[in-house]
Amino acid sequence: MAYDQKNIFAKILRGQIPCETVYEDDYVLAFEDINPQAPVHVLIIPKGPYENMTEFSTKATSEEKAAFIGAIGVVVKLKEIDESGYRTIVNNGDDSMQEVPHLHIHVLGGRRLGGLLSSSV
Repeated sequence: MAYDQKNIFAKILRGQIPCETVYEDDYVLAFEDINPQAPVHVLIIPKGPYENMTEFSTKATSEEKAAFIGAIGVVVKLKEIDESGYRTIVNNGDDSMQEVPHLHIHVLGGRRLGGLLSSSV
């Protein structure tokens, strides 16, 4: 499947849709989620056209991978949740309910977070 250049994150990266930037470098963009699920809810996306973690982990360069993971540390320090704790979530594919076909990691914190999944299996 070809990368969808019309997805909302591709449009954000092209500057067609504004975002509230938290952090940016040559390889990643981190910005505030428009529908936050916690007091801190930041999305980190690679600037490359990667649809999901599987594609990113097999096709991204070492520099892209290091920047993507490194951005987590930068963001949690900027948002002052590095000591209190935070959760990172990557939804990958339909069963995980990935809504945007561009790899993104959710960084959530700022309060005590509930259980990760419901008890129903």
